[in-house]
Amino acid sequence: MSSAPPKPRTVRCPACGGPSLYAPENPHRPFCSERCKNLDFGAWASESYRVPAPPDSTDAEDPQATPPVH
Repeated sequence: MSSAPPKPRTVRCPACGGPSLYAPENPHRPFCSERCKNLDFGAWASESYRVPAPPDSTDAEDPQATPPVH
């Protein structure tokens, strides 16, 4: 009794929303292409992705404070 190999899964590309083959044959997975993969990497590198956080008391700048000397 031989079983057929599982059918490769298609997922939504996180960058463009198009179909993307989620299998070893797609070296850019979960992205659909090298372009989408590079666009996402560029967004991370330029710090476009941010996680919102409540303001911290140390985040408030004191206008009277002098900047630290390095």
